Amino acid sequence: MSNDTLAALVSQIRYEAEGIISIELRPEPGMADFPAFEAGSHINLFLPNGMVRSYSLYNSAADNNRYVVGILRDKKSRGGSEWVHKQLRVGTRLPISAPRNNFPLHAHAGHSVLVAGGIGITPVLCMFRQLLQQGRSAELIYCARSRQEAAFIEEIETLVEELGGAATFRFDEEEGTPPNLEQLLQGRDISAHFYGCGPAPMLEALEASCARLAYHNVHIERFALVDIAASEDARSCYMVELARSGQTLQINPGDILLERLEGAGIAVECSCREGVCGSCEVAVLEGDIDHRDGVLTKAEKAANNTMMICVSGCKSNRLVLDL
Repeated sequence: MSNDTLAALVSQIRYEAEGIISIELRPEPGMADFPAFEAGSHINLFLPNGMVRSYSLYNSAADNNRYVVGILRDKKSRGGSEWVHKQLRVGTRLPISAPRNNFPLHAHAGHSVLVAGGIGITPVLCMFRQLLQQGRSAELIYCARSRQEAAFIEEIETLVEELGGAATFRFDEEEGTPPNLEQLLQGRDISAHFYGCGPAPMLEALEASCARLAYHNVHIERFALVDIAASEDARSCYMVELARSGQTLQINPGDILLERLEGAGIAVECSCREGVCGSCEVAVLEGDIDHRDGVLTKAEKAANNTMMICVSGCKSNRLVLDL
């Protein structure tokens, strides 16, 4: 667990939709205030069963000392969402991380189109609310299998009624087919910014649709990593030097850098272990990185100065980390 955790108290648990609950967190009495956050941010929950899970904040970024996350009970849960749904109770003390934002809004966009699928509504709702509160042009497209599995519909409708903007709801059960995103997105100005969060097939369809429509300002938040194979020139064996501790580690075929560091007693923060949450980001001082994460942008990867150590590798003989 990171030394920079916040002491939180579960103050409310609410049913939001089929398979979805929301968890409201407040600072423990007498403990430090929660830091402010930006729309698109997520936090890590350090669960009593030893697991660490990342969840997006969906409440207003203007809220003081209050974080609210929405959690889907994943049918393929490895113990995270399953434990939360079955075991978490109001009054539970829960260490959490400070907010981190890998999915920021672009404040100067003339128009923003926000596309959410299923539980991907959580960061998108926070972003939509903020844009409307700031008087900016924004619209939301919310896709789900059924209306019963779609959270926050009433809140979204109230936001549109009170603040403007537009919201389109698209439910497979009612339409009989998955959404045609290209059809839903056509006709927008090419200067608009498009944001997507949801299941992998929807995000792949969103990226492909935007490419065909010549929309270039596309921003994606993934809850699960698309499998990214190692580059052809990736090394299976390389040396890792830790600049601060002076330690040197040999990475062998099949090794995962994060696990090798943990095995050597190096304290590193991590959560998803899949390259999607950004918790394990480490600065790289020397070496050529083989990026395999879903967090960094193309420009950030090209800069070659930071990496997600849970999935990424190396294309040089030597890698120097700021650890």
